[in-house]
Amino acid sequence: MRTLFDSYAYTASKHVTKSYSTSFYAGVRFLDSKIRDDIHGIYGFVRFADEIVDTFHEHDKDVLLNEFIKDTYTAIERKISLNPILHSFQMAVNKYEIDHALIDQFLHSMKMDLNPMEYTRESYEEYILGSAEVVGLMCLKVFVYGDESEYQRLKPYAMKLGSAFQKINFLRDMKDDFQGLGRIYFPGIDMNGLSLEDKTRIEEEIQLEFDEAYIGIKQLPKSSRLGVYVSYVYYTELLRKIKQKTAQNLLESRIRVRNNAKIVLFAKSYLRNSMNLL
Repeated sequence: MRTLFDSYAYTASKHVTKSYSTSFYAGVRFLDSKIRDDIHGIYGFVRFADEIVDTFHEHDKDVLLNEFIKDTYTAIERKISLNPILHSFQMAVNKYEIDHALIDQFLHSMKMDLNPMEYTRESYEEYILGSAEVVGLMCLKVFVYGDESEYQRLKPYAMKLGSAFQKINFLRDMKDDFQGLGRIYFPGIDMNGLSLEDKTRIEEEIQLEFDEAYIGIKQLPKSSRLGVYVSYVYYTELLRKIKQKTAQNLLESRIRVRNNAKIVLFAKSYLRNSMNLL
């Protein structure tokens, strides 16, 4: 029975979300049940592509990524895949008519990660567009149930939120990216001598994007607003903690929000949303 296979595919992507990002998983739980599976499907796809370029060092990443890309578009065209992650992703893509250009842009950024490079401002923005902003746009298409006019209206805010999230990831994961993978995303910055001025400038840039993104979050449908707001609150807390650290601290350890602190943040987010205080 096809419905059984579809359900299994969604469950597989849900398990990927829960295994790789407990914080994102928590945010998805606050979404309406009608759209949770589709967001899990998008996350599973994004996570697997990212895993290829970040983790499988003992294998030919170019070959793996190219095979993954081919299988992705085959799944979308056929509307089925025996790979449960790609099957759940294609269901979301076809159901909400997600623009294939967004997928192209995302996969382009994954290819940029295959070989360490020195980023210019232009290539830095190109990478963020593909690795984060378009992922936010894929999710936005689900949040507005495929409504194109609403999608276009909220698109700028979703892009700002995705960009802010990614830049915080860069700061949070600085140790692993730089020391483990040899990646330096921020253009024109010496990671061994990251200055306070550079760190402050990046943080201020993120805060401005958060401020603009929040305007859009308040305008999301009720079915998705709380889930997105929870993720926003979690990342703003990460930014607050990062601001308290020195550049050297970021190179020494990964910044985290403790589980008990997450519970408090999520509870406060729920209450603010329930009382229409967003």
